[in-house]
Amino acid sequence: MWAIQRAPGASRRLTGPRLRGAEVELLRLVESRPGIGIPDAARHLHLEQLGVTLVNRLARDGHLVRETDPADRRAARLLLNGAAERRLADWRRRRTELAGRHLSRLDEADQEALRAALPALRRLSGRRAARHGGRRAR
Repeated sequence: MWAIQRAPGASRRLTGPRLRGAEVELLRLVESRPGIGIPDAARHLHLEQLGVTLVNRLARDGHLVRETDPADRRAARLLLNGAAERRLADWRRRRTELAGRHLSRLDEADQEALRAALPALRRLSGRRAARHGGRRAR
């Protein structure tokens, strides 16, 4: 059940510098809410203020697109580009592989206990998403 198989020929190399936690969280949020404004992103991520440095770094590195909000020319909307979508897919794949490796080392009783807990964990995740504007944990 926990076995993870890598596609034949798949590379283990990163497609760029490793993304940091805050970078991944912002990219995941923008993926789930394309066009989100910076103040809304800061609220969703429970940050007092979303660091301009973080947004600038992701934009400079080609992961985030800032475009002017047509409703308010002073505001920016955040969007992902293809490079960011590929990086997030790579991040998810690596997380899945890592979890699979660790889960496969558990004995059968522990694996069964985790399988039995999955429905409750999914309900918990759904409640968390409802409280945070529909954003689901991945």
